[in-house]
Amino acid sequence: MAKVQYFGTGRRKSSVARVRLLPGEGNITINGRTLDEYFGYETQKREVMRPLTITETLGRYDVIVKVEGGGFTGQAGAIRHGISRALLKVDAELRPTLKSAGFLTRDSRMKERKKYGLKAARRAPQFSKR
Repeated sequence: MAKVQYFGTGRRKSSVARVRLLPGEGNITINGRTLDEYFGYETQKREVMRPLTITETLGRYDVIVKVEGGGFTGQAGAIRHGISRALLKVDAELRPTLKSAGFLTRDSRMKERKKYGLKAARRAPQFSKR
C-alpha cells in the first residue's frame, strides 16, 4: 500500500534540495539525520520550519530531504524553498500565504565571478607607490 507523497525541489546559491512530504507526525529528516543533528544554529532550524509554521501544517507532515552543494545557510534556504513548493502540491490555497512571505521566489543571488587583473570579483591588488 503506497503512501501519498508530495515532491518539491528547492534551490539557493549552489545548493539543491529534493524534498518529500509524507503524512505523519512532523519529523524532519535531512540526509538521513534529524534537523537538530544536521543544523547547528537555531536560525537555520527556524528557516527550515518557517513554511510549515506560517501555513500551520507543522505537525501534519513528515519531511524527508536530500540536499547537496553549497554551505549550511544555502542548504537551509534551498530546503525552505523545496518545502514551500511541496506544500503547494498538497494544497493550492496556501499559495497567497507562501507568496506573500516570499518563499516561492527562488533567490537568484549567486557569487560574483572573478575578473582578470583583480584578486577577486572586485578586490584590486594592493597599491604600491614604488
